[in-house]
Amino acid sequence: MTRIHRPYDVLKRFLDIFLSLLAAIVLLPVMVIVAVLVAMNLGKPVFFAQQRPGVDGRIFVLRKFRSMRDIDEARGLVTDEQRVTRFGRLLRSTSLDELPSLWNVLRGEMSLVGPRPLLVEYLPLYSKEQARRHEVRPGVTGLAQVNGRNALSWEDKFALDVEYVENRSLGLDAQIILDTVRAVLVRDGISAPGEVTMPKFGGADA
Repeated sequence: MTRIHRPYDVLKRFLDIFLSLLAAIVLLPVMVIVAVLVAMNLGKPVFFAQQRPGVDGRIFVLRKFRSMRDIDEARGLVTDEQRVTRFGRLLRSTSLDELPSLWNVLRGEMSLVGPRPLLVEYLPLYSKEQARRHEVRPGVTGLAQVNGRNALSWEDKFALDVEYVENRSLGLDAQIILDTVRAVLVRDGISAPGEVTMPKFGGADA
């Protein structure tokens, strides 16, 4: 995969470090409270950790607050719908579960704005055009997240990801962050119809 570097990418990384560090400091009390509530409602560990592909498809470990119970076949807790709790839905709808991802931003594995990091198993399923989403660091929020989030089809979501890759700029990032605040306040597009988040991606030709 050939990446096209732009002058803004240097400024973008500087802003990622500055803003994520500032946010981590300001939101530290909130993160402590959320961690305690996760431990009380879902038990330990309080963090969800999963491998995700980043820029150029390189694998990193994404960290979020847990919003689901562990799989327990004896109790009928198998699917995401069965495992997610009311408390977990609240975390997701307010995006509070995403706060630990600020650590991924500081480490350079993610950006504040970019295509959302998806599952590793999707890597061989993308078309050549869809795979362009990995030309930039994945984001805590992105163009798809402020234009329908999980209510979008995969095709529309990937088209917006590529649009972001091609048009990334300071102005676009600022607009996405402002739109993210609005989307969180109105809790828009949290899940696809009949799903906790999104149905699995079956491939570009599925």
